[in-house]
Amino acid sequence: MLSLIAFLIMIGILVTIHEFGHFLFARLFGVKVEVFSIGFGPPIFQWKGKETVYQIALIPLGGYVKMYGEDSMTEPIQGESEKNVLNDPRSFAAKPRWQKILIALAGPLFNIILAIILFAAAYMIGIQQPKYLNEPVVVGYVEKNSYAEKAGLQPFDKIVAIDGEPVKNWKEFTIKLGMKAGKTVVLDVIRNGKKISITVKVPENITKEHLGISPLIPAKIGKVLPDSPAAKAGLKPGDEIIALNGKPVRSWFELVDMLSNLKSDKEITLLVKRDGKVFSVKVKPKYDPKLKKYVIGIAPMMETITVKYGFIEAFEKALEKTKELTIALYQVIKGLITGEVSIKTLGGPIAIAQFSGQALEAGLAAYLFSMAFLSLQLGYLNLLPIPVLDGGLILILLIESIIRRPLPEKAKEYLAYIGFAILGTLMIFVIFNDIMRILQ
Repeated sequence: MLSLIAFLIMIGILVTIHEFGHFLFARLFGVKVEVFSIGFGPPIFQWKGKETVYQIALIPLGGYVKMYGEDSMTEPIQGESEKNVLNDPRSFAAKPRWQKILIALAGPLFNIILAIILFAAAYMIGIQQPKYLNEPVVVGYVEKNSYAEKAGLQPFDKIVAIDGEPVKNWKEFTIKLGMKAGKTVVLDVIRNGKKISITVKVPENITKEHLGISPLIPAKIGKVLPDSPAAKAGLKPGDEIIALNGKPVRSWFELVDMLSNLKSDKEITLLVKRDGKVFSVKVKPKYDPKLKKYVIGIAPMMETITVKYGFIEAFEKALEKTKELTIALYQVIKGLITGEVSIKTLGGPIAIAQFSGQALEAGLAAYLFSMAFLSLQLGYLNLLPIPVLDGGLILILLIESIIRRPLPEKAKEYLAYIGFAILGTLMIFVIFNDIMRILQ
């Protein structure tokens, strides 16, 4: 229920801002707006303004602003009716092309502006993020048979540069590595006080395949599962495991490796640090048939910090984040077109609802941050040159400006059909993806 409420609020705000952009610019240029609708389908709530019908419709997956004379862009109008539409100064069809382009552009533009405002608001409230993101790039774990292991990276290596570009922390490293997807890079690494160079191939689809390294996370317990061997042995959240059967444990992933090598339910001895005191605890592992290995029932503690900024700095950070995500969205769209990114990674309304609910549970700042991210996506996706989207209309108007005459009405009609077919097919795919995720 929380996910549904969070989804409706989020989508409602994003669609309203988008359509308000179209509405405001249409009114600015003197175009009569006949209908302002949040949602599609039959209206469930409706009221009449001076000349515009405002409504909330049944299907909350978008909205529209219906302008007088707009139909002439996609539907042929003949006879006296065509004359009236083309000559009426309040008609969309009668306006110069530059005004039509600005009206079409206003919706996506308002979404992008909203994203910047929401990012800034989230930064002013305070964003929770993993502590390690601001720490030096010290490798805590190297995954078996990964790109990193094959290249020769080892635990406790400190990465200080990628292709000669310095990296101060994990956040910088992650961003710069993402820009090198599919390429071979040279990492400057400090190992045992000496600087060495390691050449490693970066996966082409870095969202699906990983380089194979993780940060240095202390072996602190964040959660003890109920009725697990760890719970029965008296282990508690906050305990730090510093040795297993006499062998020192230097990181969480080192502990995971040791536990993964257990071959029986034979009792193990853990050296534990709690409130400055060190003591030993005996734990009898239990075989988990799902994981197909022996476990003790603990999860790591992910330390977080609250990042908070003042008004001006928050907007500076918001602009940086918008730029960063713009580049990332471009790479995803490019990857979808070239086939480097699978369409299976896309989410539909169900995924967005789950995402919204999780963000709301995480707090107001996380919810605003998530809404900003979706608003940015909505803005840019609407600018794609697909007929029936704002970007498709802008493309048609630009073509007409270049050839200095309107495109044939039949051509516009066929382009509209193509646009609906593309969007319909895409919607089927993303809903199918959502259903498959739930089933899995």
